[in-house]
Parts: sequence; structure tokens; C-alpha cells
Amino acid sequence: MRRFRPREKEDEIRINHRIRVREVRLIGADGSQLGIMETRKALEMAQNLGLDLCEVSPKAKPPVCKILDYGKFKYEQKKKKSAAKKKQAVTTLKEVQFRPRTDTHDIDYKVRNILRFLEEGNKVKVSIRFRGREMAHTEIGHDLVKKIVDRVGEAGIMDQRAKMESRVLSFTLSPNPKAKKAKKPATPTPPAKPEEGAQPAGSA
Repeated sequence: MRRFRPREKEDEIRINHRIRVREVRLIGADGSQLGIMETRKALEMAQNLGLDLCEVSPKAKPPVCKILDYGKFKYEQKKKKSAAKKKQAVTTLKEVQFRPRTDTHDIDYKVRNILRFLEEGNKVKVSIRFRGREMAHTEIGHDLVKKIVDRVGEAGIMDQRAKMESRVLSFTLSPNPKAKKAKKPATPTPPAKPEEGAQPAGSA
């Protein structure tokens, strides 16, 4: 019965004896270009240094290999992938709801939630819901929008002006990248030195 070799994953890095080509273009452990040589000789050089021969550019002709510590290299690659995933993380849209006549205490509480969501990197949809006769006084909702935006301050950027749909006045806030930068504390001003010959206050 014929046995089939398992196919290697496209993104799997070949090292040492798994590099099956006859010759490679070699980069030394210090980054120096060592030119094209037989794979057998390149592997011998890596082993003499107690390191690995790693194929870093398999599609090149001939493939490019580098002498390095594969364990350390793999760890660095994992860190880079993890950092890239964090950058590509999907932003969640949170929603905070108000009523036109929400009291000051509740406004403060809800604004704190908005600030927390923005600090976590989320977008926030702010909705003001009207009922019955409240629709006759939509200006109250627009006044509330101004209060909310003023209290959020530089932490959020208003994506577009608030708009009314059915009985809901809404707008969206996005995190302001500039607001995340920590503000340096002000350097205290040193006390002024008394002039030479000046008498302290209260002295005779």
C-alpha cells in the first residue's frame, strides 16, 4: 500500500533537515549575506554555532535561509501576530439610552458609562427616546445632545449630527485617539529666591 506524506501547511516554516532543496541563499546569524551554497553546508554551519537553519523566504530562487535560534524566532513571530490581532480587533458598538427629561444624576451616570466605553475603544450610539406628547418638544432632546457632547468632551468624536428617526433622536461617538495620550503633570514652579540682603517678613 502506497503511503502519502502529510502535506505541510503553507505558513509552516521549514527548518534544518526539513529544508529539502539542494541549495539556498544564506544569511548569517549576524545578518550578513553569505551567498548561495549547498543546503548541506549551510546546515552544517548552523549546527556548528548551536543554531538552526530556517527557511525565511521559500518562494525565492533559490530559497533564502537564515541561521538563527528557532525557538526565539518563533516566540518573536507569535508576539508580532498577537500585536497584529489586537490592531485588527473589531470595534463594538455600545448603546446608551436617555429620555428627553432624564435628570442630572442619571445624565452623569450614563455619561460615565459612555466615557468608559470610549476608553475601551468602543463606538457608542447615544439614543434619546421620545414618547407621546414629548414629540411636540424635540428641542429638549437637542438640548440634551449638547449637554452629553459637552460632558464627554475630547474623549469622543461625534461621527455626524444627531438625527431623528421615528421617535428616537440618535448620534454616534467614536473614541478620540488623541485623548488616550496621557497628559504630563505640570512641573511645579520653584519658589522665588529672596533677594540678597532682603529681610524675611515679620522680622525687625
